[in-house]
Amino acid sequence: MRKTILTAALVAFASPLWAQATQQAKDNDPTHKVAGGISVAGWQGRIDPQAERRGMKLDDAKFSSMGSGLHITSGPAAIYWNPKDMARGSYTVSASFTQTKAPMHPEAYGLFIGGSDLKDSTQSYVYFLTRGDGKYLINHRADTEATNKQDAAGKSTNELAIRVSADSVNFLANGKLVKGFSKAEMHGFSADGQTGIRVNHNLDVHVDKFQVKKGK
Repeated sequence: MRKTILTAALVAFASPLWAQATQQAKDNDPTHKVAGGISVAGWQGRIDPQAERRGMKLDDAKFSSMGSGLHITSGPAAIYWNPKDMARGSYTVSASFTQTKAPMHPEAYGLFIGGSDLKDSTQSYVYFLTRGDGKYLINHRADTEATNKQDAAGKSTNELAIRVSADSVNFLANGKLVKGFSKAEMHGFSADGQTGIRVNHNLDVHVDKFQVKKGK
């Protein structure tokens, strides 16, 4: 069972329609298997526990180098990380994401922070995702038109960042603040830990300029 990291202060803002619509869409769009697995040195991954229970594996998605960046073709929804990208204290994790073509229904991709026990049943992390219809999600929170929508060909590019300071965690899209939380509102969640990338199922996403910078 996935652990909900942020409690009522954040979940109260959540749209129940996001989860309901996502599940209904997935029921009509079975997860495709994509051969390849992870072929980038140093990177690791884990598919969602729900996909694991259906017998799917990390090798059913493809995570590879392309040009100066990374390219993910899913496959089951998964998180990806490199152990060298652990972050503590004040830092910013950021990347540019390009959805290269439209999926059957809107699916999300983006960044995560504060990862711990990522390969265990007690895994924990906070994620900041966007999708082709311009909505974004912070853990279980959704809003409209905060990020760039896909064009007629199904392509969209968004630069996402999560900025952690001594007293707050801020989520930015294309250089603009979309939501900020004080550390008190995080209800004890520590942003210290693994950072990385999350991509939901049946997507083709290119990631460029993934980086973690220490300090404000």
